[in-house]
Amino acid sequence: ARLPLDPRIGRIVLAARERGCLAEALVIASALAVPDPRERPLDRQQAADQAHLRFRDERSDFLSLVALWEFFADLGARKLGRRRVVDACRAQYVSFLRLIEWRDVHRQLVATLEEAGWTWNPALPAAFDATRYAALHQAILAGLLGNVGVKADADEGYQGARGIRFHLHPGSGLVRKRVKWVLAAELTETTRLFARCAATIEPEWIEAVAGERVSREHFEPHWEDKRGEVVASERVSLYGLTLVARRPVSYGRIDPAAAREVFIREALVPGALRTRGAFLAHNRALVADVQELEHKARRQDVLVDEETIAAFYAARLPPDVHSLATFERWRETAERAAPRVLYLTRDDLMRHGATAVTAELFPETWHLGGVALPLKYRFAPGHPLDGLTLTVPLELLNQLPEARLSWLVPGMVRDKVTHLLKALPKALRQRVIPVPETVTAFLDAATGDEVALADALRGFLEARLGTRIEPEAWRDAELPAHLMVNVAVVDGAGKELASGRDLAALRARLGEAAALSFASTAPGFERKGLVRWDVGDLPASIAVVRNGARVMGYPALVDEGTSVALALLDTAEAAQASTRAGVVRLVGLALRDAAARYAKPGPAFNDAALKLKATIATDRLHADVLAAASTRAYLADDALPRAEREFAELVQRARARLPAVMEGAFRLLATIAERHQALGQRLAAAPKGSARLTTEVRAVRDALVYPGFFSVTPWSQLAEIPRYLTALDRRIVKYSERPDRDAHHAEQVAQWWRRYVERRDADRSAGRSDPRLEAFRWLLEELRVSLFAQELKTPFPVSFKRVERAWADLSR
Repeated sequence: ARLPLDPRIGRIVLAARERGCLAEALVIASALAVPDPRERPLDRQQAADQAHLRFRDERSDFLSLVALWEFFADLGARKLGRRRVVDACRAQYVSFLRLIEWRDVHRQLVATLEEAGWTWNPALPAAFDATRYAALHQAILAGLLGNVGVKADADEGYQGARGIRFHLHPGSGLVRKRVKWVLAAELTETTRLFARCAATIEPEWIEAVAGERVSREHFEPHWEDKRGEVVASERVSLYGLTLVARRPVSYGRIDPAAAREVFIREALVPGALRTRGAFLAHNRALVADVQELEHKARRQDVLVDEETIAAFYAARLPPDVHSLATFERWRETAERAAPRVLYLTRDDLMRHGATAVTAELFPETWHLGGVALPLKYRFAPGHPLDGLTLTVPLELLNQLPEARLSWLVPGMVRDKVTHLLKALPKALRQRVIPVPETVTAFLDAATGDEVALADALRGFLEARLGTRIEPEAWRDAELPAHLMVNVAVVDGAGKELASGRDLAALRARLGEAAALSFASTAPGFERKGLVRWDVGDLPASIAVVRNGARVMGYPALVDEGTSVALALLDTAEAAQASTRAGVVRLVGLALRDAAARYAKPGPAFNDAALKLKATIATDRLHADVLAAASTRAYLADDALPRAEREFAELVQRARARLPAVMEGAFRLLATIAERHQALGQRLAAAPKGSARLTTEVRAVRDALVYPGFFSVTPWSQLAEIPRYLTALDRRIVKYSERPDRDAHHAEQVAQWWRRYVERRDADRSAGRSDPRLEAFRWLLEELRVSLFAQELKTPFPVSFKRVERAWADLSR
């Protein structure tokens, strides 16, 4: 049928027939073919707007037309006279004549369609639910696609098709709703471009109606594992308006060739495909093996690039494979003919053979006793895990030998030695050129890893160059992180507790927990509340099975104050120190009656305590002397007992020693107190201008006599303290004779003392104890005697050269 309508309105009618909303669409189509019946006189705009409210629909002005149509039809159904109908229309500010014209166009349109054989239900719907609303407005969209708009961000207007901007007409029911997408019956230019007769729509309706007229842009194709296909983002637009900004679509149906390339690069190359084929697990493992070679060799030229791996797959996959489904169909067929068609080989993946990376040079485990600890290599400069990481269970932390760790693994030690040689002072560095030959000579001469690498290298260089090399030669040499082992401490469940390259710091943080954890590896071994030796023989070490591996434990007696416990400790050093204290406690319990007579301070002690009261509290001093004297009497220089018979013999010897040791200790305390008091008086009377001297003397005195000194000072050195205090007194007396000589010697001694303190503090932080360092400390006291009070004599010749040799021996 030829419709006597504008083509746009005709498209509305045709679309309405398809969508089952022809009755209401005919009303709207005929309304659009005539002038708007609603009137809005300039002098009565507010009254007109108020009258038109009865027709208003806040969703759509098109539905307002339907409401107006029903209003006019109701007037006709009531059989009113013409005048009354005209008055009723005038009261609602609508034109009677235009309504008549509208009705005539509608009748003509209906008659034309009926002649063409169209059938439909002429009754209008009682209400427009969401489904009916969508159907009607999609039909209207079919004729008015150019009149759509989207809310602009900048102002109250709308961005329309082909770059225009418009505003809703003030009489529209949508003005106050701020809807995002709108459709207008017409755009009219007055003071500005207005949209008349507008309705709220959805952008997907526009896409559905526009069909091929929308433009589609696809971007960011990527593999999506959950969907098993390559997915791209789709942007849909019409006349410059974006209807859909980003929508995931299957890229294989759009561009199969490009989807195939993405599929290969993002699914097959990284091994992200959830295939049933066994080839992918094999290829992933092979790539990981080659990557491990790169981490070990610390170079990135072993594994081929991703382009090469992608080319491997591209040469085998047919053009129509671009998703999991298409791949699986092809693979099952292809593998029946060639089962290993997709299997990579080591030759496919390696640029060169990496022959220098062997299991001997780069082992996978590090053996500690009977336990194999895993090693992990990583080549990632700047990353916290760069280099070599050793994973150790918490209970074995204290057993790690720091010297062995400094040697890394055979394949990495050469780089570390090279770095240390290049960090030498220039004068020494020039003597080890060519460095590679020196490194090789050192590694050939190395006999083991019991000595720390730096100490072993220093000894080698001293023998090779005939020159003394101080440990401080590498003080300012900062090793790169990858040349120090990163120790990762884990609990029983494998959860990492801490990690770092400073073993001493890890032990300071977790050492106590490590000892407790180790003790739990031998349940039933520990005993508490022991007051006599009834533990049988105490072996120096025992083997304990931990998670199927043999580890060494060290039985020890632990002093618990009023009794002793039997425990299994994780290091021989800790067990030795603990057992010493435990034996002293057991001997004290056995001799409690004999020791009771010394519990109360005597007159001699009170006199000494009075002289030292400004330095040490009386109660603490008495407890200190008793503890030191008891330890000396009970154990002396005897070996620690390991059997009940040995312990009984020790108790007898201790009983015989106790009186003499106690009396000697209190006599010695009296002498120390007397010399200390005399030195204090001398310091108080020191002449003006000797502030440097008095400050130094006080510091030396306070390093000899302080709270707890009686127990801390080795027993053999306690007897020398009076002489050291006297030497300080003589120094003050002699100062005025040669102050320049005193200052010169004092500076030299101070330099050695600073080196001693630095080494002592470092050892304490690392949990080390070196008897040679303690001997060196007392050697410095003898040096002071020889320099400032020669008349007091020293037990052996002392000089700066002797001090230097002792330090050299200490540093080996």
